[in-house]
Amino acid sequence: MKAILTLTLVVSFGISSFGQDVAKESKVEITASNVVLKEVIKIETVKETEVARVYMFKNSRIKKELAFRTKRNRSKMA
Repeated sequence: MKAILTLTLVVSFGISSFGQDVAKESKVEITASNVVLKEVIKIETVKETEVARVYMFKNSRIKKELAFRTKRNRSKMA
């Protein structure tokens, strides 16, 4: 039922789109003007220094994420 309904909607939309009267393109007058653009692009190479930080604290977020510990890695008490 769903497939039949979808098919009929697609066909009806297709027929209605072909049935529309498309207006012809109207001619537009084109006027040409002489414009000269001058752009100077300066490319500067800047040496960026990036700092990687390693925190000394045990509970720092970065050390925890780099440890890749999951619940299964923890030891279980017998």
